[in-house]
Parts: sequence; C-alpha cells; structure tokens
Amino acid sequence: MKTRKQKIILIAKIVVAFIAIAIIGIFSFRETLLQQIIAKTSSKMEVDYNSRFLVKKANFEGLSGINLTDITLVPNNADTLFKIQKMRTSVNIWRLLIGDVQLGTLEIKNGFVQLTKKGEVKNFAAFLKKNKDEENTTNKKDYAAFAYRIISRVLNLIPTDMHVENLKFKLDDNGKKATIDIKKLVLANKELETSIHVKTNTFAQRWKIKGFADPRHKKADIRFFNIDTGAIKVPYFDERYKLISSFDSIRLNIENIDKSGGELHIDGFASIANLKINHAKIARKDVLIKNARFDYRLLLGSDFVSVDSSSTVQFNKIKFHPYLAYETEEDTIYKLKVNIPKMKAQDFISSLPDGLFTHFQGMEANGTFDYNLDFKYNKNKPNDLVFNSNLKKENLKITKYGEANLNKLNGEFIYRAIIQDVLQRPILVGAANSNYTPLDQISPYLRKCVLTTEDPSFFSHHGFINEAFKQSIVKNIRTKKFSRGASTISMQLIKNVFLTREKTLSRKLEEILLVYILENNRIVSKERMLEVYFNIIEWGPNVYGIGEASQFYFQKTPADLTFNECLYLARIIPSPKKFMYQFNDEGNLKDSAAKQVSFLTNLMIKRGLLTIDDTIFKSQPTILTGPAKSYLNIKAKDTTVVDSLSVKEEFEF
Repeated sequence: MKTRKQKIILIAKIVVAFIAIAIIGIFSFRETLLQQIIAKTSSKMEVDYNSRFLVKKANFEGLSGINLTDITLVPNNADTLFKIQKMRTSVNIWRLLIGDVQLGTLEIKNGFVQLTKKGEVKNFAAFLKKNKDEENTTNKKDYAAFAYRIISRVLNLIPTDMHVENLKFKLDDNGKKATIDIKKLVLANKELETSIHVKTNTFAQRWKIKGFADPRHKKADIRFFNIDTGAIKVPYFDERYKLISSFDSIRLNIENIDKSGGELHIDGFASIANLKINHAKIARKDVLIKNARFDYRLLLGSDFVSVDSSSTVQFNKIKFHPYLAYETEEDTIYKLKVNIPKMKAQDFISSLPDGLFTHFQGMEANGTFDYNLDFKYNKNKPNDLVFNSNLKKENLKITKYGEANLNKLNGEFIYRAIIQDVLQRPILVGAANSNYTPLDQISPYLRKCVLTTEDPSFFSHHGFINEAFKQSIVKNIRTKKFSRGASTISMQLIKNVFLTREKTLSRKLEEILLVYILENNRIVSKERMLEVYFNIIEWGPNVYGIGEASQFYFQKTPADLTFNECLYLARIIPSPKKFMYQFNDEGNLKDSAAKQVSFLTNLMIKRGLLTIDDTIFKSQPTILTGPAKSYLNIKAKDTTVVDSLSVKEEFEF
C-alpha cells in the first residue's frame, strides 16, 4: 500500500502533467488563435467599415509576447488611416482565450495615424456610423454599465509598461494641417514621460506630458506643459474655427473609478493655468483666466448621468458648486444647479476674467453675497421649465465704478452710437440739445405704447423678467439657436449707453451684471431711465431720440403725437431702418402692419391702458408727413381727366 506521502506526490505529478499538457496545448494553439483573431478583425473591417486591415507578419515571442510587422488600415477609396512599422506587445493569454485583450507591455516604432478630409471625402467616415445592433435596439442604455465597460476596455489596452518612438498623429482638413509627433513616450513603474513635437500651418512647439499612470488600478495624475518658453498653443482650432487659445499647463488627476450598487463613480480634479482664449463670438479682446480648477465627482446610473453637487469649480477667488444631470427614467430631463457660497463682492469683481468684463476694471465694492440658480428642463413638458435665480446680499455697495460709470445717467452726457464698429454722430443728452425732450413733455400715449411693445412690467421689475427668460429659453432650445431674447428697457439702455451692439458672450455677460447693479442699487430712478431711453434710441436712419423722430415722421413735437403715431413709433423700435416696409405703394400701412396695430390696440384696452370709449385710437390712418415720406416707394397717380361727352362728340363729327 502506498503511504499518504506517496499519494500526495502522485497527485502532484498528475497535476503537473496536466499543466504541462495544457501549456503545450496553449502554445500549439496560440499561433492559430492569433491568426484567427487577425483574420476575424480583417473580415470585420472589410464588411462593417469597407476597409482593408493587413498585418504582414505576426508571431508569438516567449510565453506571451507578440510581434507584429507592417500593420495597416486603409479605407477603400480613401487615405490610409494608420500604418505602424513595428509593434511588440504582451497579452494575458487566459484573458485572450475568453476574447478579452489586456496588454502588459507595448513597444511601437515608426508609425502614423492620420485623419484626412479632402473635399467631402473623409478617411474616417465609416467609423463614425452607428453600430447596426445599436440602431435596431429599443432597450434603454444602462449608462453606468456602458461607461464602465468602455472605460475598462480602454484601460486594458493601455499597457503597464510602454515604449513608443516616432509615432505621428496627423490631421489634414482640406489643407488645415496639424501634426503631433511623439518622439518618445515611456511608461515604466507607473511613471509617464514624453517628448512631443507639434507642427501646424501657423506654429511649431515642443510639449511634454509627465506624471503618474496606473491603468490597472484606474488612477492617474499627469501634467501637460511646454518645453520651450511661452504658452502651449492649441492646434487646428485657430484655422478651423478662428479660435485662438493657449495655456501654460494642464493637470489631470483621476483618483477613483468604481462601480458599485449599480452606479459608477469617477472622482478627481483638473486644473489649468493662464488659459487664454480669443474668438469674435466671445470677446473683442483676449480672455484670460489665470487659475482654474475643477474638483469633480461624476455619477452614472442606469438612467442618469450627473456632475454631483459635491464637485467644486474655482477660478481665481470665485468658487461654486455645480450640479448637472441628464435623466431618462421616465422623461428626458436636464438639470442645472449652481451654488456660490457667501463671498466678498470685491473678490468676485477682481476675479472676473480679464478681457471678458472690461467695463468692470477698476470697480470697487463692499459687502458680501451668495447666489443660487435652479434650472430644470423637461424635453417632453417644455412649458414646465424651472428657472429660479436668487442672489442674497449683505451691505453690498459699489464704492467706485470702472469704465462703465452708471452715475452718468443722472446728468448731461454725450451719447454716440456704435453701428458695425462705426462711431455715429454725437448726441447731447441734456437741455442744451433742442431736440432733447423731458418725460413730462412726451405724449403719454408714447409711454403706454412703448411699454406695451418693449417692456410692460418696466416699473415693477428689477431689470429682468423671469417669465420672459423662461419663454426665451424654451424657444431657443426648441429651435436649437438663439431665436428669441428677453431684453428689457433697462437692458437696452445699458447696451446703448455703455456697451456696443456686438453679439458676443462678453457683451451679454457685462449687460446682465451692469443691469443688476443699476436696478438693485437705486442709482437711477425708473422715470429718469425711461427719459434717457426715449432720447437716445435709434428711430430711423440717422434719427436718434424722440425729438428727432417726431419731426422726421410727422413734423410734430413729441407732446403733439396722436395715439396712432405713438403706436407706429413703438412698433418700429426693433428695426427702425426698415420702417418704409410698413407701407404700400400708396403710402398707407400694409395689411400685415394694420393687423399688428389692431392687435396691440385691443391688448392695451384689455390691460386698461385705453378704454373702449376712448376714440383717440380711432383717428385717421397713420400717414407720414415728415422727411421720412421720401423713403417710401409711392407710385404716382394718373391725374388725367377724361371727358366722356367730349370724346363722344368728337366721334360724332
């Protein structure tokens, strides 16, 4: 009989034999498996993406190493997408057997990846198409599971040890070119270091990425900066979108990626130093944000994606907590919440990005404030939109104005409109101007008409109308463009007197902040604001203020204007230089204009601004009698008088 020890030795030998047989089997099978994977990939590229995937030579080296030579992917009838001369990698054999690829090491020498667009032909177009299985499915996507699956696959393809030499990423968008040439990229012992040369049609630079990267534990902390002096310039966007941007350095930290309880959590932070942006739609000057940081906590569930409210955004001394969410449990819902904890007003003003708020430079303030914004949009119930904006202030007071001195509205000043960057003639806002008209010398009907068409709640709001903002947001979302504004008379006044008509983000943000300061610090009375408004706005070609307008259209003083004339002047404020299109070739209002007159008249009756028995609005049709009449395209009437009797007698002779 065999002893216990002998039995154990026998079992060990059997196990070793099985392992040896398995290893021999794997070694004999792995070459076939590798060729099958290449053939399967090649077939998929041909069938699904109309592309040719070729590997000139592929073989195993050692236990898990793979050598690949001359790997290419060429879309049919388009430029090569990528070509790599030599690649050596190691893979986890056990994962490979179940169809999961996890790289251990990676070496790449001499290759390129390129995206090209020539005319309308893109060499990457086929890879942008949706998967047929995704198109046909009606099941809801589990965002957490989907994102975690993609992240895991990508991180598995990032090796723990990597060495790359001379790998180029090239972009050619109909002549707009950029090349990112990775001279060296090394990841060893979780430390990443690179040497990168960048070249475009407009500049050339050398960059470096350095830091910590651990793809298996889903952690990273890397920095991106310029080897040469000066800031890093962002390639391609300057030529493609006229967006010129640069920065000194970027840091990206990924602290945690974890999926538990059906939710995916991603935590970390990102920071950028001296971000500079220049674009005609943003501002006229360079916009500079000296220091910005985003401490993020991203949450994904089966039916939502969100930035958690514990996240923090900070630029300069301004710090706030954002909450963004996209939910699809029942309806499609978008949410945004912003919370700015109590902070000093002066810290807020001094932290505003340079170039974005030029009219605030030099402004000083005392006191503190905190702010909350709550926005919610239900795609299936757009009229239920939530928009609540709340600012609480403590002893907030402007002690010194910057470039925009709002106090000047209380006295005489020179106003000069700027139209398409051209400074218009000076208009004196004061009694020394013979056309200047005090509010009590303007027909009360003009005040009623303008408030009806432009800002019905002017005397009760504080610069903004929440309901108008809501309706504006709803319409702009529906049309997917800025098709409706929510401008009040206060906003129009600020825009005209202190700003320009340029459609930039800078101008709109300055307008909002200046209006808030004007309306909430009792700087100017509502009556004075309305008086200045009437005396500076454009009412026609080179016609400014109600004094000039009443003479230009009707050869009257503002006090003598009839209701119909006042309503006409109110209606043309949005497009004063197109006033002539309101009239037909006989000099009368067109039917469309007459319908608008009728609508506004009935509206004013409903609001109690007119009474049904008031006959003033039933006066004669609006007829231009001033110089404006010469702008109308009026056909001359045939004044020849035909005497039928004389004609008859002539034929009788």
